[in-house]
Amino acid sequence: MNGRSSGNKPPIPADEARQGEIILRRRWQRIMFVAGLAGFVLFILFAGLAYASGFLDAGVLRK
Repeated sequence: MNGRSSGNKPPIPADEARQGEIILRRRWQRIMFVAGLAGFVLFILFAGLAYASGFLDAGVLRK
């Protein structure tokens, strides 16, 4: 296999292949999706605060 279609189906045009949507049908799927987004934002916020306070400075970690 070289990564190309096996000839059974015609290739999908590029404009159709780029269209995508997130389908969250169940309540727990929506909760997990939002929790993941919120977790990412909180991680970036705490990492930025830790860096700004000097906690992640190489000199502080060596002491």
